[in-house]
Amino acid sequence: MADRKSRSHTVIPLCYQWIHGVCMTKKLTKHGNSLALVIDRPILELLHIDSDTPLEISTDGTRLIVAPAKPSARREKFEAAQEVAHRRYAGAFKELAK
Repeated sequence: MADRKSRSHTVIPLCYQWIHGVCMTKKLTKHGNSLALVIDRPILELLHIDSDTPLEISTDGTRLIVAPAKPSARREKFEAAQEVAHRRYAGAFKELAK
């Protein structure tokens, strides 16, 4: 049986009491020279997070806060203009791509 103290895992309480009334305790997993926090699928689905979702990571000094990044107003305007351009000039873009 392996000695538990020799493991390089750090235990982090991951609380989502506001959702389910429970507090999860997770361990960080070794990932190359870094550590990773594996987030369970139900939490990912609840927050609408997938592997392509940009995340904001911050701290209040005692807690790690991970949240989906909100697009800036400038980014939203750019994406709206890009969508209009793609609809309007789709044929021209296809010809240019040849």
